[in-house]
Amino acid sequence: MGSSFSFFAMSGSSAAAGPSPEPGLGDLPESCVASVLVYLDPPQICRMAMMNRAFRGASSADFVWESKLPLNYGDVIDKIFEKDDDFVKGLCKRDIYARLCSPNSFDGGTKKVWLDKSTGKTCMLVASNGLAITGIDDRRYWSRIPTEESRFSSVAYLQQIWWFEVDGEIDFPFPAGSYSLFFRLQLGRAHKRFGRRVCNSDHVHGWDRKPVRFQLSTSDGQQATKQCYLKEPGKWIHYHAGDFVVTNKSCKSMKVKFSMTQIDCTHTKGGLCVDSVLIYPTEYRERLQHF
Repeated sequence: MGSSFSFFAMSGSSAAAGPSPEPGLGDLPESCVASVLVYLDPPQICRMAMMNRAFRGASSADFVWESKLPLNYGDVIDKIFEKDDDFVKGLCKRDIYARLCSPNSFDGGTKKVWLDKSTGKTCMLVASNGLAITGIDDRRYWSRIPTEESRFSSVAYLQQIWWFEVDGEIDFPFPAGSYSLFFRLQLGRAHKRFGRRVCNSDHVHGWDRKPVRFQLSTSDGQQATKQCYLKEPGKWIHYHAGDFVVTNKSCKSMKVKFSMTQIDCTHTKGGLCVDSVLIYPTEYRERLQHF
């Protein structure tokens, strides 16, 4: 199948091929096999490709993999690889799908986008240094700390502040579908001690007095607002900010604005790690416990 698609390889071996007087699956025309494979999901297609030569050839058909790509995958490629005009030259649709299933960075490395390998749905992460954080340049309030617990290798750590506000904006050609937006946060600062994970929560304060307000809005008028208290020090939690829907009739690119605030200045708050913002297909939200 090629190294570019090795991430779909499954354990197991195909049946031994031997001469047979009776017609078998290997005698089916590749075009017929491909017409069936188009109804399977990508992992199933790759398992079928291990059956015999006919299925292997059919599994590489462009129209099979084009059906798994987003309808606007050309716009997605233009957005991510805007400086690489030759990206699609020489690549079959299967290889394009494989490339898009790997996390691809753009906007100066502050964002990553990829397709879910099994469903082809679009997922996105926005790093903390891709967000507008009030007071981020003042070391009395914030600091950036390296960590292996972030996909961007660092997080923004709040020591103490009166006015807490984090804003972000995305302008992206999201394929049609329903999406949920989450802030990935942790109370306390984790580190390793003698090889074990330890979380220092000495500076955690103020989050139990007033809830944090999450807001989301889109360029086509959708809005969402939620409030909740931050809790469970030492544990990374995805806090749901809201959902939005993209239709085939939506504009070529959807602008999404989002924020997280706690601006009650009657008390300080601190001891919070801000890692990233995640945009994920709404129908697969239950997977976030393993994310």
